[in-house]
Amino acid sequence: MNTSYIFEYLNENEFRVKERTLRKYNMLAYKELVFKDYPALRSGSFLGSLVAENKSDHTKSYELELPTDDLFKKVHGNVRLHYTVYECKKVILLTNITPDDILDEGHRAELTTYKGVMISKSHPEKDIFKVNLLNMLHK
Repeated sequence: MNTSYIFEYLNENEFRVKERTLRKYNMLAYKELVFKDYPALRSGSFLGSLVAENKSDHTKSYELELPTDDLFKKVHGNVRLHYTVYECKKVILLTNITPDDILDEGHRAELTTYKGVMISKSHPEKDIFKVNLLNMLHK
């Protein structure tokens, strides 16, 4: 019996843009997502933490934290895949990859890096300050 799930997207264009940006700026998270997590999800192994359950629609929403650099986590936040499982239909709805702001901005314009961390064009002083502060705390 085949228990394979299929992927659908809440907004495929937006999701693919974030996926490509993730591939460009955070290869560790992208490789984990594509080569480990997607096959596991398709086979019915739901990864991450359960954040919501709707008994009337028979859906479960999950957040899967992807591996990334500690400095990136502290500056921009954790990289997470958000998805909803429709168990009776055997469908996984891929909804979002967060942090939204830096991934969207990375698609629109080439981002610069400072000490190995992506720096936002909308608030570069804030990101550089965070990186410098975190580096001073580690010394």
